[in-house]
Amino acid sequence: MLLTRYQTDGGPRWAADGRFLPQAFTLDFLLEFPAGRAAEAIRAIVGDEPAAGPLLPPIEPGQEVWASGVTYLRSRDARKAESATGDIYQKVYEAPRPELFYKAAGWRVVGPEAAIRVRADSRWNVPEPELTLVINCRGEIIGFTAGNDVSSRDIEGENPLYLPQAKVYNGSCSLGPAIQLAAADALRDLPIGLTIARGGQAVFEGETRTSRMKRNFDELAAYLYKELDFPRGAFLMTGTGIVPQESFSLGSGDVVQVAVGGLVLENSVA
Repeated sequence: MLLTRYQTDGGPRWAADGRFLPQAFTLDFLLEFPAGRAAEAIRAIVGDEPAAGPLLPPIEPGQEVWASGVTYLRSRDARKAESATGDIYQKVYEAPRPELFYKAAGWRVVGPEAAIRVRADSRWNVPEPELTLVINCRGEIIGFTAGNDVSSRDIEGENPLYLPQAKVYNGSCSLGPAIQLAAADALRDLPIGLTIARGGQAVFEGETRTSRMKRNFDELAAYLYKELDFPRGAFLMTGTGIVPQESFSLGSGDVVQVAVGGLVLENSVA
């Protein structure tokens, strides 16, 4: 089942498999249900009205997006290469405890076809395509969406303590176009792709699979919810296994397409 969120004359409205849900429906409500009952809860209330309107990011304004780092070997190698303290990324990759960090409030998230940004004070900026978990208030995975964790690699590379500035700024997080309801076991070998176009021509293409991750999704969700409550649920980006070459940096007008397990998220760069 696919959940999408639209802008309508009456305000934002959710839909399931192309049919509108009641105006009063919120994702907060769904994320109160146990994972095994989420689809059942939706089927009980979905109507017959076809959904229409501009797509919004599939997240409520008050929800949070968190992110995981160095979960793929490719990410570890890229971080080590860009940083003067590369051994810290090796330690994170091998450690029992994953790297987790806050990425965005729901109201800051960019949706499909909207513009992402790069920092004006950075010279090396890249998209990071990531399967993004949707987790209920109990810490159970109910599905996923496609995410783009836009990052300033030179800022983080200068000093790992600058990571919040490299990762958290206006236009640095996009999600969409939908939430695919699915159990964690169904996510273990999904394809992830990244295409960057400039002037109508592809200037970078890459692909990986979630099976190449060092950590599993249940492990990441469990660490996020350890000593931290999310009464409205949470979104968790799970790291990237695709990193453009060091000579590449995003520029204004570029078009970034992130594909995750059949979901395709496209954004231009402001």
